[in-house]
Amino acid sequence: MAIFKDHNINVKQLLGFIPEALIANLSLTTKIDHYAKVLHGNKLFYLLLYGILDNDRLSQRTLEDTFNDSVFKILFNLDEDETIRRSSISERLSKVDPDYFKQIYECIYEQFAGYYTVTERNKYGLIRVDSSMVSETTSKLMEGIDNKSGKKAVKYSIAFDGILPSHSNVFTKPSYASEDIALPEAVMEHVKKETGHYNIYVLDRGLQSTRTMKAFTQRQVTFICRAKENRKFVELGSLMTAGQDMDLGESKLLRDCKVQLYAGTTINNKRGKQHIKHELVNSSFRLVVVQGKAEEGKEYWLLTNDFKLTAKEIAQAYRRRWDIEVFFRFLKQELNVSHLVSMNKNGMQVILYMTLIAAMMVLIYKKSNNVGYKTAKRRFAMEVRDLAIAMITVQCGGDPRLFFKT
Repeated sequence: MAIFKDHNINVKQLLGFIPEALIANLSLTTKIDHYAKVLHGNKLFYLLLYGILDNDRLSQRTLEDTFNDSVFKILFNLDEDETIRRSSISERLSKVDPDYFKQIYECIYEQFAGYYTVTERNKYGLIRVDSSMVSETTSKLMEGIDNKSGKKAVKYSIAFDGILPSHSNVFTKPSYASEDIALPEAVMEHVKKETGHYNIYVLDRGLQSTRTMKAFTQRQVTFICRAKENRKFVELGSLMTAGQDMDLGESKLLRDCKVQLYAGTTINNKRGKQHIKHELVNSSFRLVVVQGKAEEGKEYWLLTNDFKLTAKEIAQAYRRRWDIEVFFRFLKQELNVSHLVSMNKNGMQVILYMTLIAAMMVLIYKKSNNVGYKTAKRRFAMEVRDLAIAMITVQCGGDPRLFFKT
């Protein structure tokens, strides 16, 4: 098989992390296979996993071809005589229970997270939370968020721990067009999963609601987010000390203070017209204003409810938020998440869980073997192909070592 001598982990080992016992048990304890004639839960799982990794642009048609391909069937020990049509895949995705795939995703995440050292766990205590929109024509998408282009969109909100995606949401209701609604829900769902956590949730400018920030504080959820410049506030006191070093490395400190923020309330005046009334919220926050050295004059207003970290640590934590932007780019460019395979929310959830499972495998492969995103995806696919060839060779009575010269 493809041999990369400097690699610490290979595809065969990663495939071994797939919890086959869990998949089999879930098939028995759930209704995943109720009325399913051919495309049982385990087969759909392997079909989507292989399809995502093997195709540059996944579609229901490519999934049909993949299922009917002998190499796929040999790789996952499926019956050679079974076939499936695109219409059956479409119907299956629209009705299958997404929780089946969610449980597998969470199990694999926990196993891969065990690869982290204590140092890495401390280093990656930052949970970056952000969203990405995927659009389709209105006539195709059954439920979605309307946008100005005449298309409907789906919003994917993901929590990323610096190495792996630790949580995900699919939003299709119009209200979730606002990040002030989508991001807090994603954060609080992640908090529920990690009881007793000490995470710091890092967000971009999507979160601006003062009331949400207050709710985070009341629930002991630590956050760092970027505020709009020149946001209205009342300073309660400076947190800077005499002789403090203003050099933060990549940026310089302009301001560090304790503040109260305003929140807008919509009210009706005597004429029945609505207007916004701004009121101070009874909660204290910390405002850190820094200026980037690379962008002269560019200021970053950072809001947090953490008063223990230094201004430098807060600025560095926000800079590391960029990791999730890189992750989203990886999902779009390498795993084609910007293309919708299913047009209903049920199928979208299934595809997202499976995409994140595939992403975790490639990311662990990347991290363990110290290679880049594109190299990891390419070599991963090469190893999967060669693993299938080796299995075919054995079934034909040959010795794969003679072919691969291993």
